[in-house]
Amino acid sequence: MAADIPSIQHQIWLRDAETQKVMSALNDGATARFVGGCVRNALLAVPVSDVDIATSDDPAGSTAKLEAAGFKVVPIGADHGTVMAVGAERNYEVTTLRVDVETDGRHADVAFTQDWQGDAERRDFTMNALYADADGTVHDPLGGYDDLKARRVRFIGDADTRIKEDYLRILRFFRFHAAYGEGDLDAPSLQACAANRDGLAQLSAERIQVELLKLLGADNAAPVVRAMAAAGIMGDVLPEASRLDRFERVLDIEVTQLFSSDPMLRLGAIVDGEEAAASAAKRLRLSNADRDRLAAMHTDTTKIVCYLSMREVRRALYGMGLQLFKDRVMLGWADDGKTTNAFQWRALLAMADTWERPEIPLSGSMIKAAGVPEGPEIGRVRAEVEEWWIDSDFTDDEFSIIERLKAVVQATIY
Repeated sequence: MAADIPSIQHQIWLRDAETQKVMSALNDGATARFVGGCVRNALLAVPVSDVDIATSDDPAGSTAKLEAAGFKVVPIGADHGTVMAVGAERNYEVTTLRVDVETDGRHADVAFTQDWQGDAERRDFTMNALYADADGTVHDPLGGYDDLKARRVRFIGDADTRIKEDYLRILRFFRFHAAYGEGDLDAPSLQACAANRDGLAQLSAERIQVELLKLLGADNAAPVVRAMAAAGIMGDVLPEASRLDRFERVLDIEVTQLFSSDPMLRLGAIVDGEEAAASAAKRLRLSNADRDRLAAMHTDTTKIVCYLSMREVRRALYGMGLQLFKDRVMLGWADDGKTTNAFQWRALLAMADTWERPEIPLSGSMIKAAGVPEGPEIGRVRAEVEEWWIDSDFTDDEFSIIERLKAVVQATIY
């Protein structure tokens, strides 16, 4: 453990009473330490979401202690040593120290151990093999803190060996560099990823989807995706990724305009056309909602330009819905070679976010009262009036709407 590693004792999540209650229970007759992302992020002064804990106790022992302390415990992966303590503010994944016995590139058979060094050596990257006691004292068995300070993502031990244990680590290497790395990618790690890329074919689409979307959503994704493409890896996991240029521009817009990262929008930017979008959705086994969103970005034909009037914006929003309108605006902005139009594109997004979709003040009973018989004619007449209402810029003048209804009925029913 390096002497100059700062304590993380002032982290709010660490000092939280519930967190300390978990650690107190687990440290009764065993040793428990925070591990991985929460320690890494705390040292980088970036937000911590998940709090993972490693313990020298076996899953049964951890479960008994946590339940005695009043926590509900869920055995989310007890065979691999992991149980989850359900707290009021967050959940805590508690995993027994373990070493790999056998791996096949996708799964690992593990054995529980009391050896903290062995547990560290089975992890993926040095920056993820950092541990911390309940009081915030950091333990660094593999020199991960030096890599963390240098923003260097590096495999533990032999990169080739680590990758062959789980080929998903190829994508995790790129994703972690996009999220935490700076400068050039670690050369030996990059070479090992390229040499083992055929192993990606063993992975499920769901595992690839999760890592790829996290990677695309990272702030520093652009040069990393270029490196993946150069190494042939992007072509293996997403051969539909033909628009790296537009992807980079969307990323730049989101970062420079302080917009939230949107991985699905970035996926929509990196593929091009209806067929590519459908193929990517199938390859990655996207949810139905994400598949439909991706498809709409590439099939919608509504005219979207930076100089739309407010009336045109309202009409487009009514027909497209908020999400599709904003997606099309962002893609249009990325494809606009004139940087001076940025203000206008941003104004469109602002208008969209403040507009409330109106409801046409026309009920079925009003249509029937105008003489339309029950049945499909009601829907047809309503659609005719609604089209006029949209053209009127969504007038709220009920008299005008009724007069239009009468005109439609007179012309088409009688």
